[in-house]
Amino acid sequence: MELQNLHNTRDLGGMRTKDGRVVKAGRLIRSGELHGASPSDIRWLSDHVSLIVDFRTAEKRKGMPDPVLPKVENLHLPVLENLTAGISRDAKSDREAFAMIAREPGKARDFMIGNYRKLITSDYSRSQYAAFIRLLMQPRKGAVLWHCTAGKDRAGFAAVIVQEILGVSRRDILADYLKTNECLKEEYQHLRETALRQAEQVNEQAMRYLFGAHDEYLSAIYSTVEDAFGSFDGFITDGLGIGNAEREALRKLYLE
Repeated sequence: MELQNLHNTRDLGGMRTKDGRVVKAGRLIRSGELHGASPSDIRWLSDHVSLIVDFRTAEKRKGMPDPVLPKVENLHLPVLENLTAGISRDAKSDREAFAMIAREPGKARDFMIGNYRKLITSDYSRSQYAAFIRLLMQPRKGAVLWHCTAGKDRAGFAAVIVQEILGVSRRDILADYLKTNECLKEEYQHLRETALRQAEQVNEQAMRYLFGAHDEYLSAIYSTVEDAFGSFDGFITDGLGIGNAEREALRKLYLE
């Protein structure tokens, strides 16, 4: 994608499904926040996107607003009820995250896994993700772009749900999720420098756990889903309330 400042903005187009179909290009785009978009980025978004879904908190949305794009609908659909260190990336939760950096890396890892589990076990979060999936069912000329702050956790889990419904393999879902680390190298360095200014000691492994994508996190998603709903199919049906007919409608819209 020809973007200058939106490093973790990625098209799901081209991903293959287990039954041999392909996700249509230019229809489903996952992203980090859009606040730093360059003029050329804004032109590209205006030309290709019809709906933006913002998963961030109201505080973050107010402080780092999305650019206003003519003829592009922008919906606020926060998936967290509270500020969350390491995920929501607002000033308060970032301070909490940096305070954790000096702790044992295992504690940072367990903290993040707990946050991922909450995306599944929280009635509020599930209702918001269900609303997001239903937004995708509305036919549009342009792409639907969804984003949080980094595009890793809240937007990442949304991508997992979409990919599971469309029938992408777990191997390819994991590869797409981990690609975030490559896309966010510059942001990670910025976060590290900020942490060095704010904390007396920085544990590099804890930093990676707090601000990186890890296969352990995706494993936690699947194990939590299986514990609570029996399978990911059960999560979609019972956790999100998305039936077989709705899933098939999504496949018709986004696969070829």
